[in-house]
Amino acid sequence: MGLRVTGEVNDLPALLAQGAAARDAGDFGAAERLYAEAAVRWPDAPQPHHFLGGLFRAQDRLDLAEAAYRRTLAITPGAAGTQRVLATLLLSQGRYAEGFALFEARHQHPTMRKPPLPFPEWRGEDVAGKRLLIWPEQGFGDQIQFARFAPILKARGADVTLICHKELVRLFDQSLGVRVLAAEGAVEFPDPDYWVMQGSLAWRLGCTVETLPAQPYLHHLFAWRPFGAGFKVGLKAAGNPIHENDANRSLSPASRDALHRLPARMIGLDPVWTGARDFADTAAIVDQLDLVISVDTAVAHLAGAMGKPCWVLLPAIDTDWRWLRGRSDSPWYPSVRLYRQARGEDWGPVIDRVAADLQALI
Repeated sequence: MGLRVTGEVNDLPALLAQGAAARDAGDFGAAERLYAEAAVRWPDAPQPHHFLGGLFRAQDRLDLAEAAYRRTLAITPGAAGTQRVLATLLLSQGRYAEGFALFEARHQHPTMRKPPLPFPEWRGEDVAGKRLLIWPEQGFGDQIQFARFAPILKARGADVTLICHKELVRLFDQSLGVRVLAAEGAVEFPDPDYWVMQGSLAWRLGCTVETLPAQPYLHHLFAWRPFGAGFKVGLKAAGNPIHENDANRSLSPASRDALHRLPARMIGLDPVWTGARDFADTAAIVDQLDLVISVDTAVAHLAGAMGKPCWVLLPAIDTDWRWLRGRSDSPWYPSVRLYRQARGEDWGPVIDRVAADLQALI
């Protein structure tokens, strides 16, 4: 039964609140009618169009979502929140030129501000003979994904300093061939000619889906105890619980148990089980495996960056932009295969497909 809305509402916030209540109740039809009514009655208000965009996006009505977001920006060009969601919508479709440009609006969010560095920000200038500082942002997976660009900039003649989370320092230091420093405490580095946010590198370098540098770029140099014979599969069934979409991307205990019952030697990749101190240790573990099966978390990026076969389980709700739409492969990581949850589907059918493919593989 749909959400019933009665009485005329003469206040925009109240009408938007009714739309939000309908949306949260799963009555998308009522929510659309309410937001559309608000857009007609308050034509100069950006909020109804922004909320319509989110509603359409949740239903995979992407053309309508894009139009609604663009109408929002026509009314309020500087709406950073709308720029960010439109950016991820475009990026998820592989429209990188405009998507990455709009994605710069992320820095208007209080938790994603650019550092107040007294040096010029790099905007694509020739870096030959220049000192370039790459500043970290977001989580482990993001930093692994964008670390691929550091050696490219070095090959162009730059003296590159890459700052990253401390858990990534040994891995990057042994793999990338650039100066690597931990983002912890007081960080000292040579005064750069330029600096750049790590998440802006693909945009500054003009990358497209077709031109992404996708060859493996991370490896391990440290020994780890051998796991012995047999077809070995590493499992990562959950990500960081504080991630905004973790409730959708991480598996339930029952689904995790189902994965562990798959017909192979299963090795949990959580550091609490492996004893790994950092990602360099985890890379040494992954190197011994025949396959990694992971939800959308940093281990999937690690395996992909190493060129290790990796099956990534993707949620239907708020699928991250970097995995694009409707694809079972990834232009970022050629060794990755994507298993997408259908809308309204739990993880059971996904795990059944994984089990069938694993059985055929071994």
